[in-house]
Amino acid sequence: MVAHPRSALIVGAFLLMLTAAGAYAAGAAQRPPQATRTVLAQAVDPPGARGRTLGLARVTIPAHTRLGLHRHPGVQLAYVQKGTLTYTVKRGVVNVYRGAADQKPRVVRRVAGGHTGSVKAGEWVIERPHVVHFGANNGDRPVVILLTTLFKNGSPASIPVPE
Repeated sequence: MVAHPRSALIVGAFLLMLTAAGAYAAGAAQRPPQATRTVLAQAVDPPGARGRTLGLARVTIPAHTRLGLHRHPGVQLAYVQKGTLTYTVKRGVVNVYRGAADQKPRVVRRVAGGHTGSVKAGEWVIERPHVVHFGANNGDRPVVILLTTLFKNGSPASIPVPE
């Protein structure tokens, strides 16, 4: 029996599509998980901060995910709502606070350049523009962070720093 050339072409095209779909699915399955940032609220040029944007955001870092080394273009407060953030400072110093800001929070640890510490649920940090750092979630459940930012209008959320 001799196969019709057109049938062979159709079968070949079908096999090529299957191979491409399988390769795409395999590639998608191998992509590392990504952190998500959701802007919850913001005010451009709020009273007392002309030329700045005051923002509130939520970042969710999946289990076993590391963020890239970065800094921020303004001041950022980061409150860990769920999980434990592994926090590494490359340049600068960051205090880790526990307690409500209006009830005399206390410094529970300092993370200085070249060191790593943890920021647990209920703890928070103040990140200044010169601090180069990254966070990681080494746990099995997502880390959820609430962020407030005061950046120049139009600035990015973070500025990558070469590692």
